[in-house]
Amino acid sequence: MIENINWYPGHMKKTRELIQENLKMVDVVIEVIDSRIPISSRNPIIDEIVSGKQRIVIMNKSDLSDAEENKNWCESFRKQGHYALTMNCNTGIGVKELYKLLERLQNEKNKDSIRLKPLRMMIVGVPNVGKSSLINRMTGKKSAKTGDRPGVTKGKQWLNLENNMQMLDTPGILWPKFEDPKAGLNLAFCGSIKDEILDVPTLAMELLDVLRKDYPDLLEKRYKIELSDFEEEVFDEDGFPVNPALATMEDICRKRGWILPGKKLDYERAGRIILDEFRAGVIGNITLEKAR
Repeated sequence: MIENINWYPGHMKKTRELIQENLKMVDVVIEVIDSRIPISSRNPIIDEIVSGKQRIVIMNKSDLSDAEENKNWCESFRKQGHYALTMNCNTGIGVKELYKLLERLQNEKNKDSIRLKPLRMMIVGVPNVGKSSLINRMTGKKSAKTGDRPGVTKGKQWLNLENNMQMLDTPGILWPKFEDPKAGLNLAFCGSIKDEILDVPTLAMELLDVLRKDYPDLLEKRYKIELSDFEEEVFDEDGFPVNPALATMEDICRKRGWILPGKKLDYERAGRIILDEFRAGVIGNITLEKAR
Protein backbone atom coordinates (compact mmCIF):
# COMPACT_ATOMS: atom_id res chain seq x y z
CA MET A 1 0.00 0.00 0.00
CA ILE A 2 2.60 2.58 1.12
CA GLU A 3 5.12 1.36 -1.44
CA ASN A 4 2.79 2.51 -4.23
CA ILE A 5 2.73 6.15 -3.11
CA ASN A 6 4.30 8.51 -5.63
CA TRP A 7 7.54 10.15 -4.55
CA TYR A 8 8.58 13.48 -6.02
CA PRO A 9 12.40 13.65 -6.22
CA GLY A 10 12.18 16.86 -8.29
CA HIS A 11 10.28 18.66 -5.54
CA MET A 12 12.65 17.27 -2.92
CA LYS A 13 15.70 18.45 -4.86
CA LYS A 14 14.28 21.95 -5.33
CA THR A 15 13.42 22.37 -1.65
CA ARG A 16 16.79 21.00 -0.58
CA GLU A 17 18.56 23.56 -2.77
CA LEU A 18 16.33 26.34 -1.41
CA ILE A 19 17.29 25.50 2.17
CA GLN A 20 21.00 25.18 1.37
CA GLU A 21 21.03 28.53 -0.46
CA ASN A 22 19.42 30.39 2.44
CA LEU A 23 21.01 28.56 5.36
CA LYS A 24 23.95 30.96 5.55
CA MET A 25 21.48 33.83 6.11
CA VAL A 26 19.93 32.37 9.28
CA ASP A 27 21.11 31.96 12.88
CA VAL A 28 18.84 29.13 13.95
CA VAL A 29 16.73 26.42 12.31
CA ILE A 30 13.33 25.59 13.77
CA GLU A 31 12.33 22.06 12.86
CA VAL A 32 8.66 21.21 13.38
CA ILE A 33 7.76 17.56 13.87
CA ASP A 34 4.67 15.59 14.87
CA SER A 35 5.10 14.49 18.49
CA ARG A 36 3.11 11.31 17.83
CA ILE A 37 5.74 10.15 15.31
CA PRO A 38 9.02 11.91 16.20
CA ILE A 39 11.07 9.69 13.87
CA SER A 40 8.79 9.31 10.87
CA SER A 41 7.91 13.02 10.76
CA ARG A 42 11.56 14.02 10.43
CA ASN A 43 13.26 13.88 7.05
CA PRO A 44 16.80 12.49 7.49
CA ILE A 45 18.22 14.98 4.99
CA ILE A 46 17.49 17.78 7.49
CA ASP A 47 20.32 16.53 9.72
CA GLU A 48 22.64 16.50 6.74
CA ILE A 49 21.66 19.92 5.38
CA VAL A 50 21.49 22.01 8.56
CA SER A 51 24.30 20.39 10.56
CA GLY A 52 26.35 23.06 12.27
CA LYS A 53 23.39 25.39 12.83
CA GLN A 54 21.63 25.80 16.14
CA ARG A 55 18.39 23.89 16.01
CA ILE A 56 15.14 24.06 17.92
CA VAL A 57 12.97 20.96 17.60
CA ILE A 58 9.29 21.79 18.03
CA MET A 59 7.27 18.75 19.03
CA ASN A 60 3.91 19.94 17.75
CA LYS A 61 0.54 18.32 18.46
CA SER A 62 1.85 17.38 21.90
CA ASP A 63 -1.73 17.55 23.19
CA LEU A 64 -2.42 14.42 21.11
CA SER A 65 0.64 12.42 22.14
CA ASP A 66 1.66 10.52 25.26
CA ALA A 67 2.85 13.03 27.90
CA GLU A 68 5.50 10.68 29.30
CA GLU A 69 6.89 10.02 25.84
CA ASN A 70 6.96 13.77 25.16
CA LYS A 71 9.36 14.16 28.09
CA ASN A 72 11.48 11.24 26.90
CA TRP A 73 11.74 12.63 23.37
CA CYS A 74 12.63 16.16 24.53
CA GLU A 75 15.42 14.68 26.62
CA SER A 76 16.59 12.62 23.65
CA PHE A 77 16.78 15.68 21.37
CA ARG A 78 18.62 17.68 24.02
CA LYS A 79 21.21 14.95 24.32
CA GLN A 80 21.74 15.33 20.57
CA GLY A 81 22.61 18.98 21.14
CA HIS A 82 19.28 20.51 20.08
CA TYR A 83 16.79 22.64 21.96
CA ALA A 84 13.41 20.91 22.26
CA LEU A 85 9.94 22.21 23.13
CA THR A 86 6.48 20.65 23.20
CA MET A 87 3.77 22.76 21.60
CA ASN A 88 0.22 22.91 20.33
CA CYS A 89 0.50 25.38 17.48
CA ASN A 90 -3.26 25.49 16.95
CA THR A 91 -3.98 26.82 20.46
CA GLY A 92 -0.67 28.60 21.03
CA ILE A 93 0.47 26.48 23.97
CA GLY A 94 4.26 26.67 24.12
CA VAL A 95 4.63 29.84 22.02
CA LYS A 96 5.70 31.95 25.03
CA GLU A 97 8.40 29.42 25.89
CA LEU A 98 9.62 29.51 22.30
CA TYR A 99 9.82 33.31 22.32
CA LYS A 100 11.79 33.27 25.57
CA LEU A 101 14.29 30.89 23.99
CA LEU A 102 14.54 32.96 20.80
CA GLU A 103 15.07 36.18 22.78
CA ARG A 104 17.86 34.47 24.70
CA LEU A 105 19.50 33.42 21.45
CA GLN A 106 19.10 36.93 20.05
CA ASN A 107 20.75 38.41 23.15
CA GLU A 108 23.62 35.95 22.80
CA LYS A 109 24.03 36.94 19.16
CA ASN A 110 24.28 40.65 20.07
CA LYS A 111 26.34 40.20 23.22
CA ASP A 112 29.42 41.94 21.78
CA SER A 113 27.73 43.95 19.02
CA ILE A 114 27.41 47.72 18.98
CA ARG A 115 24.59 47.58 16.43
CA LEU A 116 21.80 45.19 17.34
CA LYS A 117 21.07 42.64 14.66
CA PRO A 118 17.79 40.71 14.36
CA LEU A 119 17.79 36.99 14.99
CA ARG A 120 17.02 35.27 11.73
CA MET A 121 15.45 31.84 11.70
CA MET A 122 14.30 29.24 9.19
CA ILE A 123 11.26 26.99 9.62
CA VAL A 124 11.49 23.48 8.18
CA GLY A 125 9.42 20.32 8.37
CA VAL A 126 7.55 17.68 6.38
CA PRO A 127 3.98 18.44 5.25
CA ASN A 128 1.14 18.60 7.74
CA VAL A 129 3.21 18.83 10.94
CA GLY A 130 1.95 22.34 11.74
CA LYS A 131 4.59 24.64 10.27
CA SER A 132 2.08 27.16 8.97
CA SER A 133 0.11 27.15 12.22
CA LEU A 134 3.30 27.94 14.14
CA ILE A 135 4.15 30.80 11.78
CA ASN A 136 0.66 32.26 12.11
CA ARG A 137 0.93 32.08 15.91
CA MET A 138 4.30 33.82 15.94
CA THR A 139 3.31 36.56 13.51
CA GLY A 140 -0.13 37.06 15.01
CA LYS A 141 -1.78 36.91 11.61
CA LYS A 142 -2.52 34.48 8.84
CA SER A 143 0.65 35.11 6.89
CA ALA A 144 1.00 31.45 5.98
CA LYS A 145 -1.65 29.22 4.45
CA THR A 146 -2.76 26.27 6.53
CA GLY A 147 -4.76 23.19 5.77
CA ASP A 148 -5.34 19.56 6.68
CA ARG A 149 -3.96 18.46 3.34
CA PRO A 150 -0.20 18.17 2.95
CA GLY A 151 1.79 20.43 0.68
CA VAL A 152 0.00 23.79 1.12
CA THR A 153 3.02 26.10 1.45
CA LYS A 154 4.62 27.13 -1.86
CA GLY A 155 7.94 28.90 -2.47
CA LYS A 156 9.69 30.86 0.27
CA GLN A 157 8.88 34.04 2.18
CA TRP A 158 10.61 36.21 4.81
CA LEU A 159 8.33 37.23 7.65
CA ASN A 160 8.98 40.04 10.16
CA LEU A 161 8.10 39.41 13.80
CA GLU A 162 7.11 42.11 16.29
CA ASN A 163 10.29 41.70 18.34
CA ASN A 164 12.48 42.57 15.35
CA MET A 165 13.23 38.93 14.58
CA GLN A 166 12.94 37.61 11.05
CA MET A 167 11.64 34.24 9.93
CA LEU A 168 12.11 32.39 6.66
CA ASP A 169 9.34 29.99 5.74
CA THR A 170 10.08 27.13 3.34
CA PRO A 171 7.89 24.56 1.56
CA GLY A 172 7.37 21.33 3.46
CA ILE A 173 10.29 19.03 2.77
CA LEU A 174 8.77 15.77 1.62
CA TRP A 175 9.31 12.54 3.51
CA PRO A 176 12.08 10.31 2.22
CA LYS A 177 11.44 7.48 -0.18
CA PHE A 178 9.79 4.74 1.82
CA GLU A 179 12.63 2.33 2.45
CA ASP A 180 11.02 1.70 5.84
CA PRO A 181 7.31 0.85 5.39
CA LYS A 182 6.67 1.72 9.04
CA ALA A 183 7.59 5.37 8.42
CA GLY A 184 5.12 5.54 5.55
CA LEU A 185 2.41 3.93 7.64
CA ASN A 186 2.98 6.29 10.55
CA LEU A 187 2.74 9.33 8.28
CA ALA A 188 -0.44 7.91 6.78
CA PHE A 189 -1.92 7.24 10.23
CA CYS A 190 -1.37 10.90 11.16
CA GLY A 191 -2.76 12.31 7.91
CA SER A 192 0.47 13.46 6.25
CA ILE A 193 -0.41 11.38 3.20
CA LYS A 194 -3.70 12.00 1.43
CA ASP A 195 -6.32 9.39 2.29
CA GLU A 196 -7.57 9.49 -1.29
CA ILE A 197 -4.58 7.47 -2.47
CA LEU A 198 -4.80 4.87 0.31
CA ASP A 199 -6.99 1.90 1.14
CA VAL A 200 -8.62 3.44 4.21
CA PRO A 201 -10.05 0.27 5.82
CA THR A 202 -6.68 -1.50 5.49
CA LEU A 203 -4.85 1.53 6.91
CA ALA A 204 -7.23 1.64 9.87
CA MET A 205 -6.71 -2.06 10.45
CA GLU A 206 -2.92 -1.50 10.50
CA LEU A 207 -3.46 1.22 13.10
CA LEU A 208 -5.65 -1.07 15.20
CA ASP A 209 -2.87 -3.65 15.12
CA VAL A 210 -0.46 -1.09 16.62
CA LEU A 211 -2.93 0.16 19.22
CA ARG A 212 -3.82 -3.37 20.28
CA LYS A 213 -0.19 -3.89 21.28
CA ASP A 214 0.75 -0.47 22.69
CA TYR A 215 -2.49 1.12 23.93
CA PRO A 216 -5.02 -1.70 24.49
CA ASP A 217 -6.71 0.04 27.43
CA LEU A 218 -7.48 3.15 25.39
CA LEU A 219 -8.86 1.03 22.55
CA GLU A 220 -11.12 -0.96 24.86
CA LYS A 221 -12.39 2.14 26.64
CA ARG A 222 -13.17 4.10 23.48
CA TYR A 223 -14.97 1.34 21.59
CA LYS A 224 -16.38 -0.67 24.51
CA ILE A 225 -14.71 -3.88 23.37
CA GLU A 226 -12.74 -6.66 25.06
CA LEU A 227 -9.44 -7.35 23.32
CA SER A 228 -9.03 -10.49 25.40
CA ASP A 229 -11.71 -12.02 23.17
CA PHE A 230 -9.12 -12.13 20.38
CA GLU A 231 -6.01 -13.18 22.30
CA GLU A 232 -6.44 -16.76 21.15
CA GLU A 233 -6.47 -17.59 17.47
CA VAL A 234 -9.89 -16.99 15.92
CA PHE A 235 -11.22 -18.83 12.87
CA ASP A 236 -13.93 -17.83 10.43
CA GLU A 237 -16.85 -20.03 9.38
CA ASP A 238 -14.68 -21.63 6.69
CA GLY A 239 -11.97 -22.57 9.17
CA PHE A 240 -9.43 -19.92 8.13
CA PRO A 241 -7.56 -17.93 10.85
CA VAL A 242 -8.83 -14.37 11.35
CA ASN A 243 -6.43 -11.44 11.65
CA PRO A 244 -6.82 -10.12 15.26
CA ALA A 245 -6.89 -6.52 13.99
CA LEU A 246 -9.62 -7.42 11.51
CA ALA A 247 -11.56 -9.19 14.26
CA THR A 248 -11.22 -6.02 16.38
CA MET A 249 -12.52 -3.84 13.56
CA GLU A 250 -15.46 -6.16 13.03
CA ASP A 251 -16.26 -6.08 16.74
CA ILE A 252 -16.18 -2.27 16.66
CA CYS A 253 -18.54 -2.29 13.67
CA ARG A 254 -21.04 -4.44 15.55
CA LYS A 255 -20.77 -2.37 18.74
CA ARG A 256 -21.33 0.89 16.83
CA GLY A 257 -23.96 -0.49 14.47
CA TRP A 258 -21.93 0.18 11.34
CA ILE A 259 -23.75 -2.43 9.30
CA LEU A 260 -24.86 -2.22 5.67
CA PRO A 261 -27.95 -3.84 4.11
CA GLY A 262 -27.60 -7.59 4.00
CA LYS A 263 -25.90 -7.53 7.44
CA LYS A 264 -22.55 -6.65 5.85
CA LEU A 265 -20.11 -4.77 8.06
CA ASP A 266 -19.30 -1.24 6.90
CA TYR A 267 -15.50 -1.41 6.84
CA GLU A 268 -15.18 1.85 4.92
CA ARG A 269 -17.10 3.84 7.52
CA ALA A 270 -15.27 2.11 10.36
CA GLY A 271 -11.89 2.85 8.79
CA ARG A 272 -12.59 6.54 8.30
CA ILE A 273 -14.01 7.07 11.80
CA ILE A 274 -11.19 5.16 13.54
CA LEU A 275 -8.55 7.19 11.66
CA ASP A 276 -10.39 10.46 12.30
CA GLU A 277 -10.74 9.71 16.01
CA PHE A 278 -7.07 8.78 16.32
CA ARG A 279 -5.97 11.97 14.54
CA ALA A 280 -8.24 14.12 16.72
CA GLY A 281 -7.02 12.50 19.95
CA VAL A 282 -10.46 11.08 20.71
CA ILE A 283 -9.07 7.59 21.34
CA GLY A 284 -6.49 9.06 23.74
CA ASN A 285 -2.98 10.48 23.96
CA ILE A 286 -0.88 8.20 21.80
CA THR A 287 2.75 8.17 20.67
CA LEU A 288 3.46 5.62 17.97
CA GLU A 289 7.26 5.82 18.24
CA LYS A 290 8.98 5.50 21.59
CA ALA A 291 12.20 7.29 22.54
CA ARG A 292 15.10 4.88 22.59
